[in-house]
Amino acid sequence: MKNLEALIIFARVAEMKSFTQAAESLGIQKGRASMVVRELEHDVGATLLHRTTRTVQLTEDGRAFYSRARDLLSEAEELQSMFTDFGMPLRGRLRVDMPTVLAQSVVIPALPQLLQAHPELELELSSTDRRVDLVLEGFDCVVRLGPVVDETLIARPLGHLRMINAASPGYLDRFGVPKTIDDLLKQGHRMVHYIRNFGSKPDGWAYPAGDGYKSLMLPGAIRVNSVPAYHDAGLAGLGLIQGGYSSLLPHIKRGALIEVLPDLRPEPLTASFVVAHRRNLSQRVRAFMNWTEEILKPYFD
Repeated sequence: MKNLEALIIFARVAEMKSFTQAAESLGIQKGRASMVVRELEHDVGATLLHRTTRTVQLTEDGRAFYSRARDLLSEAEELQSMFTDFGMPLRGRLRVDMPTVLAQSVVIPALPQLLQAHPELELELSSTDRRVDLVLEGFDCVVRLGPVVDETLIARPLGHLRMINAASPGYLDRFGVPKTIDDLLKQGHRMVHYIRNFGSKPDGWAYPAGDGYKSLMLPGAIRVNSVPAYHDAGLAGLGLIQGGYSSLLPHIKRGALIEVLPDLRPEPLTASFVVAHRRNLSQRVRAFMNWTEEILKPYFD
């Protein structure tokens, strides 16, 4: 039990990069957290953390140890709850990452019902457009849009997220409402360009053609590297945009955006629930996975 407590404290310090914050989250004194980790390093015969006055970082040995510690803690939790009724309230911390717009438009509005049913559940929700490292950054699970190319991860497909074309009323007043792909060129339409990294080539306007999809390069006065900024540029009338139905629907309902070319929607994005390679998943992770799948169903094709 003492060793398990040491692993819990070490993992929390590694994830929060702070002895002070880790101790506060666990309800213990900072001095005790520091002492326990020092004793753990002595026991394993390796320095696990680099300590400075500003932050705490994992060493190379620490990263390898942290990965195994997370697996052991997950299995210990699974063992403790193996006879627990799955209808019982969930408790403990769950660390999740997902795309920003998905968190804003779907997940966060639905969270009050989940947390009301499980008042002892502590959710750490990271929302970012970058691809986080589940193991090194200590995430229990992530929701990914698009292909999962890392073969070291386990991905459970949730469905295909519907994509739509849209523009602001002001933009359409200036350029006209396109009815066909040819209209995009004839009417002189422009698009907002989304690029993951500045300096790379934008993808162009995606549309279905035959059994697949093609891309038409349209001019555009602005390039952005975040999805919220991409949507904001469309709302500002800077060009046509292509985005997830779930995230653009609130803007369409209030008239700030209008769907265009509904018969020529871009290819749906695969949505996946992703975890690291672990033999067992905690009850919290399984429950959150099922809940996420349920709330996303209305937005899937």
